[in-house]
Amino acid sequence: MRNRVTELFGVEFPIIQAGMVWCSGWKLASAVSNAGGLGLIGAGSMYPDTLQEHLRKCKNATSKPFGVNVPLLYPDIDKLMQIILDEDVKIVFTSAGNPKTWTGVLKEAGVKVAHVVSSQKFAIKSEEAGVDAIVAEGFEAGGHNGREETTTFCLIPAVRDAISLPLIAAGGIHSGRSMLGAMALGADAVQVGSRFAASLESSAHNNYKDSIVEANEGDTILTMKQLTPVRLIKNRFYHKIKEAEDAGASSEDLQLILGRGRAKLGIFEGNLEEGELEIGQVSAYIKDIKAAEEILQEIWVEYVACRKELCSNQH
Repeated sequence: MRNRVTELFGVEFPIIQAGMVWCSGWKLASAVSNAGGLGLIGAGSMYPDTLQEHLRKCKNATSKPFGVNVPLLYPDIDKLMQIILDEDVKIVFTSAGNPKTWTGVLKEAGVKVAHVVSSQKFAIKSEEAGVDAIVAEGFEAGGHNGREETTTFCLIPAVRDAISLPLIAAGGIHSGRSMLGAMALGADAVQVGSRFAASLESSAHNNYKDSIVEANEGDTILTMKQLTPVRLIKNRFYHKIKEAEDAGASSEDLQLILGRGRAKLGIFEGNLEEGELEIGQVSAYIKDIKAAEEILQEIWVEYVACRKELCSNQH
């Protein structure tokens, strides 16, 4: 398939693997890129030297385009960006911050820049900042989310009406059917997170992957809205936060409970009770762990079949 996103990034399929903390290392990114999608390394959980190592290993593992997701709130952002430029990375997805800060620098170096937003307002600001594409992520998504709590189904058409840039839909997309829905609403491509978190190549702990497969409807929730809203699986850690919030805890109190390294504890180290188990609502419909290439092919084949079926039903 050829469209604005596949041409922008030089990929075969308009399917992007999200750059998720503790899941999206070089193994996952290279596997998705080799399968014809766009793999992203998640820099949000990496020190600068770790990112450099993953970039070099990814280059050795694939000759296809791949990129890096960089949360702009990262404390070592200058060092991360310098490594990205030094290693000649050509695609960067920025999130959690002001796109004006780095877009100009990156584009001057020949980098294609996409920015993740959760509202129409920030999509417009991102286009004004000069990015090449917008990722509009609904609050079904796992990890850190927008405070607006706008669902993907509402967000995509609103953003499509407001911008002229290529649009990538994210949040709640894990299958060909959901991809078709996003494309019908105006997206040029989709970004898939949770489904790839439960892949063989995901760098997450097997306990965490198993918790995705075992999750049922209603097992995830958007919480910690006083700090930064995050969607996670309900566990002992979540209930501590919930009890504190119900008792009127301040942001400082919640920060003390959260501590440091909570997502690493859950996702990377596999502590299912005290860790922060970030995942999307679609975890309820993910029932197996398989190779990233197989996941991408399943999404694409189902997308094509559903589109064909929908078109045939119109006559």
